[in-house]
Amino acid sequence: MAELPYRRILLKMSGEILAGGKGFGIDADALDFLAAEVKTVVAAGLEVGLVIGGGNIFRGLSGTNTGMERVAGDYLGMAATVMNSVALQNSLEKLGVDTRVMSALSMIQLAEPYIRRRALRHLEKGRVVICAGGTGNPYFTTDTAAVLRGIEINADLILKGTKVDGVYDADPATHPDARRFERLSYEEVIAKKLRVMDLTAITLCMENKLPLMVFDIQTPGNLLQAATGKLIGTVIS
Repeated sequence: MAELPYRRILLKMSGEILAGGKGFGIDADALDFLAAEVKTVVAAGLEVGLVIGGGNIFRGLSGTNTGMERVAGDYLGMAATVMNSVALQNSLEKLGVDTRVMSALSMIQLAEPYIRRRALRHLEKGRVVICAGGTGNPYFTTDTAAVLRGIEINADLILKGTKVDGVYDADPATHPDARRFERLSYEEVIAKKLRVMDLTAITLCMENKLPLMVFDIQTPGNLLQAATGKLIGTVIS
């Protein structure tokens, strides 16, 4: 068996991925598909950390548009990530994948508290660790939470699973001539104001020399290819 280029990855997915074609809530088919994709990566011998957004249930910033205080909205968004994480845990365990949800918010009936050393121990034992609750603080996105957790668990790569096959110089949905980048530097992402992750997340990656790959997670087999070193999206390093 060929040696894997990475030992441990951190996969970041938006909550919208879990909504499937419904656009809102959790779609059972999308959930089962993603669980099966994660299982292939575990079966290949990689250690997997996961962070899922909560936008399919509640997005903190959208709450402010209805007059909700930003802090309250952000905490509701963090709670939504716990709901998504528990749902994915259930689907993974139905497939026989040992999984732990660890939350930065205290929800002891649903998840363990996030403790770095405990998370590392779970990963070493081959368990998938889903880090929920964002950073546990308002004003920080789940992209930033994903990079932070990736650094803490000594991940070799951040994988950002999206609905598009990489980073473009314009929105490919509205610009048919948009050009896809194969490789970018952190500095280029910042200078070109490319909407890969928020500035805090990109800066954390840059300061800690943590590579990031943006890829289409909705295509079967793509997650395993990305996790085993195939260039199927855009690499930022």
